[in-house]
Amino acid sequence: MDITHFSLKITIFHGEQAPEEGIIAGYGALIEGLKLEMPFPEQLALISEKRRSYTTAKWKVFSSKNTFEDTLYKHLVFALKYEGVNLLFFKKFAEKLPEIEIVKILQLEPTGQYSRKIWFLYEWLMQKQLNIEDLTIKNFVPLLDENLQFSVKGIRSTRHRIINNLPGTRDFCPLITKTEKLEAYLEANLSDKKNSFLNTIHKDILQRASSFLILKDSKASFTIEGENPGNNRAMRWAKAIGQAGQKPLSKSELIRLQQVVIENTRFLEMGFRKKGGFVGEHDRITGEPIPDHISSKGQDVEQLMDGLIATNNLLQDESYDAVLAATAIAFGFVFIHPFVDGNGRLHRYIIHHILAKKGFTQQGVIFPVSASILDKIETYREVLESYSHPLLDYIEWKETEDHNVEVLNQTIDFYRYFDATKQAEFMYECVEDTILRVIPEEVKYLQRYDIFKRYLDNNFEMPDKLVATLLRFLEQNNGVLSMRARTKEFAALNDNEIKNIEEKYKEIFTIN
Repeated sequence: MDITHFSLKITIFHGEQAPEEGIIAGYGALIEGLKLEMPFPEQLALISEKRRSYTTAKWKVFSSKNTFEDTLYKHLVFALKYEGVNLLFFKKFAEKLPEIEIVKILQLEPTGQYSRKIWFLYEWLMQKQLNIEDLTIKNFVPLLDENLQFSVKGIRSTRHRIINNLPGTRDFCPLITKTEKLEAYLEANLSDKKNSFLNTIHKDILQRASSFLILKDSKASFTIEGENPGNNRAMRWAKAIGQAGQKPLSKSELIRLQQVVIENTRFLEMGFRKKGGFVGEHDRITGEPIPDHISSKGQDVEQLMDGLIATNNLLQDESYDAVLAATAIAFGFVFIHPFVDGNGRLHRYIIHHILAKKGFTQQGVIFPVSASILDKIETYREVLESYSHPLLDYIEWKETEDHNVEVLNQTIDFYRYFDATKQAEFMYECVEDTILRVIPEEVKYLQRYDIFKRYLDNNFEMPDKLVATLLRFLEQNNGVLSMRARTKEFAALNDNEIKNIEEKYKEIFTIN
């Protein structure tokens, strides 16, 4: 195996136009050179022939001053130094190279921090020791560079003199890159902003708003899945959402919640999948699957879910941001797709659960995050597909007799070692939108409702049920009571009274 030449001068790389001609470096060069069966990173590294550095959405361009010797080891060092740890790469890399080659690489700089990181990652991922003596040097270095990726406090490995600060376990460990966008969200301290706003709201209004928001979230979650549930079903799921964070997240709890969300189980296999699964369409003539997303293999589900639960427990560490933790666990869940049905709603439930459990949502208010996701549904689909679509090129499958998919190759690592940066940015967008728009709008509506109701009580002594009906008619008809409503439900009102009610409605509900 030739492991000495990886640099490749390019202007177009796998259909992606580079911002300028340059040399592909780091993970991009290694994945290409070693022919690893995995997607390329979201952002590729390119060394320019000019002395300038900049970034675009798809490229991180380095000055010509960063040029280095074209060897496997130097590309590994470059990748770790500038691109961070890519667990999927290191797992594929460890499986590709013979142990003897790995040991040779590590002997180049046996006590160097990057050699130690590679060494630790090999043994941690492969669960076996290389024929190398434990280190006796004094200093420890963190595995993840905290300037590049979000990490936990970590545990020391005395053998490698490495602090394992990975935010996960071997069986499930998504990583999130520190981007300007995420750093700005963390700096904004949205949780404190939310609490400051909620502290100004009367307790009665807050309790009513919470009830409405939970039901709104429940209905939005069904709508995202293309369903229109009856009120009883929506309220049943709303009750489950309202209890988020009260019970520990476990496999048995997720199975219980699936039974809450699925009303008719006659035609479904409940519990964790034993077979393959996919999200997409079937050919209308042949019935052949047309996947947009292929789920983890049925035989991998239990191991992946054990890993997901263990990582969730690890991330209860207060030092790891609540929204980032919710992203890693909830999106990991929906990518695994452990159930035949109900995955999307449970994915969004997990967001509620983790935000509540880690104290991000306080004062009894459950975040109506599904309502915000529904308003951003196209972006939500893009965020899901940014993970799912690149994987389709690396999953071998065949159609089963019942027009399902059967995955033929090993795919478990795709579902436990993924980059969740794009998902985290989207999640924070939804959290910010919920704090700055969704919750205040609901509170403002209830405050205006109370003012309007007091006006009706003082002038007409109208029953609560009739007040709700009147308001619904006015909302549906731009503040004007239809002729049908005037002659039926509100026949007791004269024309002047109706005119006054319409004017009062517009005065209360159209102010900023």
